[in-house]
Amino acid sequence: MSWPMQFICRALCTVGLVLFYYVFSIGITFYNKWLMKDFHFPLFMTLVHLTIIFCFSTLTRFAMQCWSGKPRVTLSWKVYLSKVAPTALATTLDIGLSNWSFLFITISLYTMTKSSAVLFILFFSLVFKLEEPNPFLILVVLLIASGLFMSTLKSTQFNLEGFLMVLLASFIGGIRWTLTQVLMQKAELGLQNPIDTMYHLQPLMFIGLFPLFLANEGLSVSTTEKLFRVSDLSHLLYSLMTLAVGGVLAFGLGFSEFLLVSRTSSLTLSIAGIFKEICTLLLAVAFMGDKMSTVNWLGFAVCLSGISLHIGLKTYYNKGTNPMVRKLPEGDNFDLELPLLQTKGDCYEDTNDEEEHEILY
Repeated sequence: MSWPMQFICRALCTVGLVLFYYVFSIGITFYNKWLMKDFHFPLFMTLVHLTIIFCFSTLTRFAMQCWSGKPRVTLSWKVYLSKVAPTALATTLDIGLSNWSFLFITISLYTMTKSSAVLFILFFSLVFKLEEPNPFLILVVLLIASGLFMSTLKSTQFNLEGFLMVLLASFIGGIRWTLTQVLMQKAELGLQNPIDTMYHLQPLMFIGLFPLFLANEGLSVSTTEKLFRVSDLSHLLYSLMTLAVGGVLAFGLGFSEFLLVSRTSSLTLSIAGIFKEICTLLLAVAFMGDKMSTVNWLGFAVCLSGISLHIGLKTYYNKGTNPMVRKLPEGDNFDLELPLLQTKGDCYEDTNDEEEHEILY
């Protein structure tokens, strides 16, 4: 195949993977907001999603083991509780608070506030010495912080409770992604593959979130006519089906991120994340009735410029130390090392929010 055709095929493949990632990332954001309109149990919803992700991770691990003929890593209880538990707790609080906030705030405010996660990821990366101090980081922090302030200034749909929930989720998210990077970089644990990480995180995440669920939603869920006191079987099936769709979207998001990074680079994922947030805001304004003033839009633009500067600086300072494209190996070797944050020459960065996304969400 000639060089132009190879370039075109690679470009089309990248576009396809980005669109595949957008379907799950944007989809789960609007799904959560849509579901929270009538189903006011975000913590229960999160528990169901964690269960579904664990089931899909288990099936995927089994398929990978059959394909490669090699057993997947399984941690001992001592290592599991001492090494994985902190990451699982931070992850479940990040996801739980993020979903909970949809009861109070709009998608646009959620998207803009969650962009601040880069600040906290950067802060904890410096604390854990995963990132080298740089004078330009001050400018990055000022741009993102001022952009966040402008994007929420005089917002007609501002809700303090929901805003504080997302901000706390972003703060915990900084701890989450930093601990996840440390977890995945420990070669002796063997959790370099995100599927194995997902598999080991979900049970502890479920256990960590369950007490919070009991305290806030336990009684309400047990008496709601949408689930346990349902009078019509069709209503129960509808509730279960809608919850299952969210679990599939959550797993698909983690898997699509994995594919995008492994087939292209973490830089592609970071840039795609910026355009994804723009698309999310435009869709929220067009179809969900979200209202944003000119100052709010300018603030979001300033915030994105700070994130873009951070990505550019990371790319510049790591120039020549990492290949820009990292492909999946041929054959049966699936043990890929795909850390979430780029460090000093041997890792990749994932500054994407949902975040979302979540390595899983």
